[in-house]
Amino acid sequence: MGEKVVAGRFDLSDRQRYREKLRQCLTGLERLLEEKRFDRPKNLMGLEIELNLAGADGMPKMLNMQVLERIASRDFQTELAMFNLEVNIAPHRLQERVFDGLAEELRTSLAYADRKAGELDAGIVMIGILPTLDRDDLVSSNLSAVDRYTLLNDQIVAARGEEFTLDIDGVERLTCTSGSIAPEAACTSVQLHLQVTPGRFADVWNAAQAVAAAQVAVGANSPFLFGRELWRESRPPLFQQSTDTRPPELQAQGVRPRTWFGERWISSAYDLFEENLRFFPALLPICDDEDPLAVLNAGGTPSLAELVLHNGTVYRWNRPVYGIADGVPHLRVENRVLPAGPTVTDVVANAAFYYGVVRALAEETRPVWTRLPFEAAAANFDEACRHGIDARLRWPRRGRYGGTTEVDAVSLVRDELLPLAEVGLDAWGVEPADRDFYLGVIEERCRRRTNGASWQAATFHRALESGLSREAALAATTRRYRELMHRGDPVHTWPVGLPEPVTVR
Repeated sequence: MGEKVVAGRFDLSDRQRYREKLRQCLTGLERLLEEKRFDRPKNLMGLEIELNLAGADGMPKMLNMQVLERIASRDFQTELAMFNLEVNIAPHRLQERVFDGLAEELRTSLAYADRKAGELDAGIVMIGILPTLDRDDLVSSNLSAVDRYTLLNDQIVAARGEEFTLDIDGVERLTCTSGSIAPEAACTSVQLHLQVTPGRFADVWNAAQAVAAAQVAVGANSPFLFGRELWRESRPPLFQQSTDTRPPELQAQGVRPRTWFGERWISSAYDLFEENLRFFPALLPICDDEDPLAVLNAGGTPSLAELVLHNGTVYRWNRPVYGIADGVPHLRVENRVLPAGPTVTDVVANAAFYYGVVRALAEETRPVWTRLPFEAAAANFDEACRHGIDARLRWPRRGRYGGTTEVDAVSLVRDELLPLAEVGLDAWGVEPADRDFYLGVIEERCRRRTNGASWQAATFHRALESGLSREAALAATTRRYRELMHRGDPVHTWPVGLPEPVTVR
């Protein structure tokens, strides 16, 4: 497979063979599910965070390979562009003081990476979109020098057949074009993994979809792109548009975008993998030598390599993942809705809220997805991305009359979802001290109506009012953000504005 990635040349027979292998993999997955071959519950969670590299001036630094050489840890990897890194945290059991342990591990890893980046006059910035990024930073020549990124870019560009159009209308409007998928690299996110049994997968995925809007509302941290103030969480529209293989004609026909919220509640993990094959052509038709059905017939565990690869090129906000550990297959829900940052405490609080509320919602006797139309969940997600902490969401009405009602996101989180998250974390066996501290961070964001996006916007406007130009204000906001991020106090405690008198330039 690696040789084919390097070669990067596909012909018609490659695509035909790949399509056949995908069908075999899907049949293999179906058999694994029927034969109950999956791992028993282990209450395992995992975490990945995408990061930015920036200089002391707040501007992006295209140095990820050099920084990674100095970090010299398998926990850190490349991401799409030269100003990106990713840190991967080993799986943890959801129990006891897991969140305090996770926070300490992240602080140690990020502080070490920041010191190593400092040897190259760069530093780590954990933020949804770096405010100082310019269009000239997000070009194909700044993609990481890794074959899979080059190949993915080439295949998405070829599938689209024309330039990508970015058109995001928020506080201000951004319209521009790109000849590559490089603008996607502006989106740096947190990915939360939860290993689940096949029997629980659908309930957990449905619960994650239902609560995605609330996650974004309290966690938004991406209000700027290319010098414009857009949505409070601008990553989703940017990611969708910068990977959109559909020219306008296919969009008009209702063809699904590869970055996708989805269109229905599910009853099995199989539903999602099957949809991915039915709706989305292969981008990387790279075939493995394994015969998955022969492996199954021999009593082995197939890697389902083609299915895994294809699944990785469909960018659902809650993605199904098939994996193997110690020879035993397992399923995970990968939650991808959250931006990186602002601080380790904020990231871990977002994780605690998610894992708690998803557990509680998945175990309700009258699940939320039986009372909330899927279209409302999708509309909620867009609303939360647009308005962040000030969003208004539709949610099932309490009581016996049914239906939905519109409610402030902060009221929904504070009055209904945080108590559920508390119940969910108790069910996981999380210590009350961990539970109360991290859910308390979410509660304080709601009480003060403050998150990373609102702080960035308020500080930027304060800088403008002090006389700075737009570019200087964005750079100053980024520098102040980086300073407070490394100080580590959660974002709801951050003072708005710049710390010292500003010299007009």
